[in-house]
Amino acid sequence: MRALIVSDIHSNLEALEAVIADAQGRGGFDVIWCLGDSVGYGPDPAACLDLLQSFPLVSVAGNHDRAALDLRESADFNSAAAYSANWTARQLPEGHRGFLAGLPEVATAGAFTLVHGSLRAPLREYLLNEEAAASTFGRLTTSYCLVGHSHLPFLCLENRDGPRFVQFSENEAFALDERRLIANAGSVGQPRDYDPRPSYAIYVREDPESSGFLERHRVEYARAATQEKMRTAGLPRSLIDRLDHGV
Repeated sequence: MRALIVSDIHSNLEALEAVIADAQGRGGFDVIWCLGDSVGYGPDPAACLDLLQSFPLVSVAGNHDRAALDLRESADFNSAAAYSANWTARQLPEGHRGFLAGLPEVATAGAFTLVHGSLRAPLREYLLNEEAAASTFGRLTTSYCLVGHSHLPFLCLENRDGPRFVQFSENEAFALDERRLIANAGSVGQPRDYDPRPSYAIYVREDPESSGFLERHRVEYARAATQEKMRTAGLPRSLIDRLDHGV
């Protein structure tokens, strides 16, 4: 079993296409697990949703997915994010809106729980410290949890003395065991860890007697093409420029 783990695609079609092609070249995948925010910020919301749905898919909602359906959900967004939410809402046909409306806040896939932010606040909380991690571990009913929202890759292990954040290294297999774990694969469409390359993960379980392993990878993509689309659409300059810097 092989699952492609993606999050925070943010309507960046070129980035999503590059990730899928890279994952297919590394052995392929049976299903996509998406941690939310498929839309928002970028220029191709409908095309990204179409591409995701062309594969077996388990997805949860993100705050930008909800904002595209109800602009009141963008009340706490900064001006650029709010503008893009309004623009995105106008691009989505009814079928795509129906897909987003049907996304749950939390989903399970085997031993994994999928959520955009955290189990305490599925759409809003940035899970970035030990207190937030402990709260999610306290609500977790499966062995492992996958999150997005912060756009920052990490692994967080549950230990007797509390959660411990560790680096989610690139191109290295991280074997899963009996320890519970929270993982963030980073962002496909708008990385914020000072590396502009899309980040994603693959879960592999080939031996039914094992728990499998996670690997995180990065890939180059046609960033300039995405930026030109954003300029043509009149999206905010700050959103265009940040793609060059991974912030």
